[in-house]
Amino acid sequence: MEMETIPEDQQKNYDVFRDCLSTALIEKISQPQSKPKRRAKSKKPSSAAKPEPASSSSPNGEAEATAESDLSNADDLAEFADYIAAETFQALPGELKTVDYHAYVKDADLQARYALPLTGSDTPAILPALPASVADTLGAYGVTREPAQGVDEFLAPVLTAYLTALRTAPPPPRATLADADGCELCGRDWVPLSYHHLVPRFVHGKAVRRGWHRAEDLQNVAWLCGACHRFVHRFAGHEELARRYYTVELLMAEEAVRRWVDWVGRLRWKGR
Repeated sequence: MEMETIPEDQQKNYDVFRDCLSTALIEKISQPQSKPKRRAKSKKPSSAAKPEPASSSSPNGEAEATAESDLSNADDLAEFADYIAAETFQALPGELKTVDYHAYVKDADLQARYALPLTGSDTPAILPALPASVADTLGAYGVTREPAQGVDEFLAPVLTAYLTALRTAPPPPRATLADADGCELCGRDWVPLSYHHLVPRFVHGKAVRRGWHRAEDLQNVAWLCGACHRFVHRFAGHEELARRYYTVELLMAEEAVRRWVDWVGRLRWKGR
């Protein structure tokens, strides 16, 4: 079965959650461990593509799996992390799937409900609908071992890291020319720079009214050389820049922008 698609409005938070969970998995499987007790694979169906641990038949028909043998391969580990992250993320309360930094820091009730750091005793209340297959799979691969560390204890620091990331202020864009090391697209540092409003001024009012951006984000700028600045405004109109390309990273994700940057970045004025 294919992994269920994460809704677009939850994708950014899911990426953060998957990174937190992957970090915990990598730390866990890198620790020397003895082989876990044999456990039968769960038969419960899942909405995500559940990875099958490598198994060897035993006289009683049980499957044997170890974290060392099954998760040492990078591709297998990535598939495993995707499965566990998707199943767990979709069991989170709706508010935790979409909340961002600005909403989190302004909501005292939300902060009180999820007071950090979380412990294993907090996990069931946050994830009451967590599929049993998650606990079964983590146990089968030796990531969790009852009673020393069950799924609740394993997920508590993951949830803590996730909420900590959500409440951490994003890095501010470069605001002054003195902070710029060069053009933020092509990197050239010997050409004059000008500031580019990442949300164009012509659509500031519309961007706030329609909920594309908060008023406090409208003055975010990037310092660009004249060639890159003109290219950006040829590449997309004001509304498209405001809705789709409001960070340098989003611009650089486009192949056409990368081709331009690669070409213009090689230009050297006479004498250089």
